Amino acid sequence: MDKLVSASEALSVIEDGMTIGIGGWGPRRKPMALVRELLRSPVKDLTVIAYGGADVGLLCAAGKVRRVIFAFVSLDFMPLEPAFRKARESGAIEVMEIDEGMLLLGLRAAAWGCPYIPTRIGLGTDVLKNAPDLALVDSPYDDKEWVAMPALCPDVALLHVTAADRRGVCEIAGPDHYMDDVFARAAKHTVVSTESIVDTSHFHDPTVARRVFWERNCTQAVVHMPGGAHPSSSDPVYGFDVAHFKRYGQLMAEQGYPAWVDEFLGADEAAYQDSVGGLTAIQALPLPVY
Repeated sequence: MDKLVSASEALSVIEDGMTIGIGGWGPRRKPMALVRELLRSPVKDLTVIAYGGADVGLLCAAGKVRRVIFAFVSLDFMPLEPAFRKARESGAIEVMEIDEGMLLLGLRAAAWGCPYIPTRIGLGTDVLKNAPDLALVDSPYDDKEWVAMPALCPDVALLHVTAADRRGVCEIAGPDHYMDDVFARAAKHTVVSTESIVDTSHFHDPTVARRVFWERNCTQAVVHMPGGAHPSSSDPVYGFDVAHFKRYGQLMAEQGYPAWVDEFLGADEAAYQDSVGGLTAIQALPLPVY
């Protein structure tokens, strides 16, 4: 089965009011080219589930988002993602802020086909006060109460990987695949952008095979998008673009989203990459050292 399509074809399944899950982590391996394609589309009223970065910020700034379910929205060296912060402080979006582990449990419940997973995470904290949708349940085995973390069920998940074949087998070659495998299994439909398209024989190498974290039947569409994680990183291909993030933060603070659109978004991904120096410049970005 050939799942290789264009970004616009892949995202044509997303409709107003849907829930989308976005993989990656803060400024790391975000499917930003797919997010930019969404920014160019008329889609709106989305619910977004993410360990968020500029993906969440830009969608909020563009008026695409009704609700965000998140554990954080950060660019690391910019602790609060600037566009998301504006949207939240202004009350432009609804939010469900939960612990990082709770978000994982919600996705895992969806992946397992469970309505919820009981957990002690959140008990005795303001998480329950600020997320009134969360219910408590009694344990059938003792007299303790548990938080019933509900399944988080994306209609569509957007992910970015290092390599993929046309059948939807995906490799993440970086040191951490974050929660992308759970997003893929939790969603009804998964769209993956990839740095490179490889022959299936690429996965015959046992070392590479160990970097495949979900089954190909969980991937419905593959988009070839070298540089598609920019300005986030795509380890081991390139690091995140600190200068671009700083410019993004400046534009959001001083002039707002339209100014960023004018300077960077462009009519398509080729125009965007030209505006940031081209693919060669993206792939030359140094990997962060921790």
